[in-house]
Amino acid sequence: MPEYDPVDPPVALTVAGSDSGGGAGIQADLTAMRAHDVFGASVVTATTAQHTRGVEDVHPLPADHVASQYAAVADDFDVGAIKTGMLATAEIVETVTEAVADADAPLVVDPVMVAATGDRLLSPAAEDAYEDLIAAATLVTPNADEAAVLTGEPVETSVDAEAAGRELVGLGADAALVKGGHLDGEAVEEGVVVDTLVRAAGAGGGESEPTVDRFETPRIDTDATHGSGCALSSAIAARLARGESVRGAVGAAVEEMTEAVRRGYDVGEGPGAVNPTVLGEE
Repeated sequence: MPEYDPVDPPVALTVAGSDSGGGAGIQADLTAMRAHDVFGASVVTATTAQHTRGVEDVHPLPADHVASQYAAVADDFDVGAIKTGMLATAEIVETVTEAVADADAPLVVDPVMVAATGDRLLSPAAEDAYEDLIAAATLVTPNADEAAVLTGEPVETSVDAEAAGRELVGLGADAALVKGGHLDGEAVEEGVVVDTLVRAAGAGGGESEPTVDRFETPRIDTDATHGSGCALSSAIAARLARGESVRGAVGAAVEEMTEAVRRGYDVGEGPGAVNPTVLGEE
């Protein structure tokens, strides 16, 4: 009889909504974590009725049930990193903020507000409730549209992205990654995506001013980017759970997302989804 020979992987926790279409949310998060040899636990905040063409319905779960799910995971697992995705309502945002307050693990906040299809996934009151969660974040990862909502300023160029990142760090986040997939300007003409990482003074090694890094990756000519933000933030969280630095985790995850988009899933009648299974490949 074979002997029991278990593995002991790092654990990461995703707190996010479920995507019935399978391309984003909890489904993409857990796949991305598994691809990095990290055990993924989950707290479901909402269920959605969606597919590749759009979101038909969003059903937030009761905030006390979200809190119970989190307490159950935190009571049993040695969680090495936490990421948040779609939180749906102001009450859930506040519940999650309170739950993670005492967590001894890096926190990646992906402020999911708008789906790739353009559907709004977060209520205006919930958008306003994000300030305290951002202040608790090790890293916040908005795209340009979400950064504009959070800062109240348009984010259209890499210069705007840096300004938004600095403002988010000013709100208390240790670091902000403003994703460049939706930006305009020279980068689009040159066929690259420029993601901007701003780290607070001292977060990069004792600097007295925020540190700015820009990551350039090839732009893949496709609209099939459903789940890209979920997969990226989960890949970063997985790497943080493995003990990598914020800059190292961000740089590696941004780089490998190119292949996740290039080898995306051509499923459904609308634009397909990214492929988190290729993340973590050497």
